[in-house]
Amino acid sequence: KAVVSTQSTGSKCATNTVKLFNPDVNITTYHESVISPKFNAEFFKQFTVVMNALDNLAARTHVNRMCLAADVPLIESGTGGYQGQVQVIKRGKYECYECNPKKSDRKSYPGCTIRNTPSEPIHCIVWGKHLFNQLFGEPDPDQDVSPDTADPEAVANAGAVAASSDGETARKSTRQWVEDIDYNPDKILHKMFHDDIKYLLTMDKLWKTRKPPVPLDLGQLRSATQQSSSNGVYALKDQRPWSVEECVHVFRESVNSLAEEYKSSGYLTWDKDDKPAMDFVTATANIRASIFSIEQKSRFDVKSMAGYIIPAIATTNAIIAGQIVLEGMKILREDWDKCTMSILQRRPTNRRKLIVPSPLEKPRQNCYACAEKPEVTVTLNTETMTVGYFEEKVLKKHLGMVAPDVEIEDGKGTIIISSEEGETEDNNEKSLSHFGIASYTRLKCDDFLQEYELVVNILHSTTLSESRENPVEFKVSGSAAPAPVPSSAPPPTVTAVENSMTLNEIKGSKSLTPRKRNREEMEVEDNDDLIVL
Repeated sequence: KAVVSTQSTGSKCATNTVKLFNPDVNITTYHESVISPKFNAEFFKQFTVVMNALDNLAARTHVNRMCLAADVPLIESGTGGYQGQVQVIKRGKYECYECNPKKSDRKSYPGCTIRNTPSEPIHCIVWGKHLFNQLFGEPDPDQDVSPDTADPEAVANAGAVAASSDGETARKSTRQWVEDIDYNPDKILHKMFHDDIKYLLTMDKLWKTRKPPVPLDLGQLRSATQQSSSNGVYALKDQRPWSVEECVHVFRESVNSLAEEYKSSGYLTWDKDDKPAMDFVTATANIRASIFSIEQKSRFDVKSMAGYIIPAIATTNAIIAGQIVLEGMKILREDWDKCTMSILQRRPTNRRKLIVPSPLEKPRQNCYACAEKPEVTVTLNTETMTVGYFEEKVLKKHLGMVAPDVEIEDGKGTIIISSEEGETEDNNEKSLSHFGIASYTRLKCDDFLQEYELVVNILHSTTLSESRENPVEFKVSGSAAPAPVPSSAPPPTVTAVENSMTLNEIKGSKSLTPRKRNREEMEVEDNDDLIVL
């Protein structure tokens, strides 16, 4: 038996609790990411059943594929508030986790809103997480925190007006600049919350209908040392918002702690359960909120919003845990026909039932995870989408791959993406069309870790939405692209293809049973443990 958890306390707590029931049970705990290469298909094959209680879509998708590759049954589960669900997954017999596409509730926000004109607490929280990555994590160009001079609302020459007192910062990356100043918290505060805000004020068109921000003046704040007491800021209850002075103090403390960790360990990953990381985002978000006259949030609220958490309720978790055990017993007895999906509802049904069992569905034929020969069609602009973007956003983020290798089925075996470091990095900034990729090109994508192969059919389109408020870079459909028509007939427009895909998706949604609709509506994530028996 083994328990894998991203939290050392989580795996140890689970182990200690189980041993209260049976002190002789043998349990191995792991404090690591379940996506780590050490947890490969061979690792999963040693177990009889896997029980999921994970907290994000990427991890759930990965474990689903590992269990499919290892042919080990998986019990998928989740809770959120008073609701919950348990589902048994068995390769070739019951539908897998990806048979029904999951709609992520993680809303994205336009970059110009995050960087220039935040109006809600979540905008400041997202900016704080982006700043964390710019200072301590792996930098992402899509997460720039500097004022966006390309904002169409700004005046044309605003970018030429530099209000910063340190002109060098404008010509350096944020990471290079912060390393040059040795992560001095006060210089970071002054740059991010004073100089950059003054720079934003030069974009006068932004503030014709908005209340302009007020740059942070550290000189008017009480000394951070005055915030220390026998109890300390960290002893304050998480349920109340901190003052700006308290936020400045926490910011300084967290920057010092994170900088020390970064210098010794390299890139950091933001984790809602890491105290310095959580303190950093809370303080950063609230300082920015005060500058833009936005409601400030408590650390508890920021944690919920930044970590996309639905508060857990102990009784709900206990009920779902019990249902997991019941399904696990059926699997151990090989009573497959008795396995069900269990849905815990917020209110009783007409028959006064809170837990509603439903029959499990057979695998979906065109599922791109568990079909015998999975294929998908991706509609995108091959002339503007780069290989690097395709790998990170399409293959990894949307299709759930971890370390893909991509070969063009052109008879030449052209490899555009390799999981081996240093082999294809030079391709990242090149467009897909540079390699001759166009409509009806087939890409063979292979993930060695997941023992997963997928054929991606490309459809080129220049008519995808270009709205800044709701940008659409690509569309994915779980089926092969239509074959090109003979040259004697007029070629179908991509718009017609997209409309047919949309119609199929609509038809699919209408054909969903109430059970499936309920399950999709309440798909929730609130834990981060994986248990294998």
